Amino acid sequence: MSKSLKDRLDYLIALVSEFAAAHHLSLQQAYLYLQRYKGLDFADEFYDVEHTLSFDQAVEDVTMYCKRMGGTIA
Repeated sequence: MSKSLKDRLDYLIALVSEFAAAHHLSLQQAYLYLQRYKGLDFADEFYDVEHTLSFDQAVEDVTMYCKRMGGTIA
């Protein structure tokens, strides 16, 4: 596995964990929600920008994106 792929995966795992904590969800619930409402796709597609932000801002961005995709967590 290349270092850049490992870095990206590590970031996405950390983002799921931060999302779970911010919204009082289990890791599994957070992962399934982000998968269903394309939050992980968003974070992966815009990784170059998102990983430079604080996790608070990245969680906010992903939350807003999921909401636009039909999610109900605000």
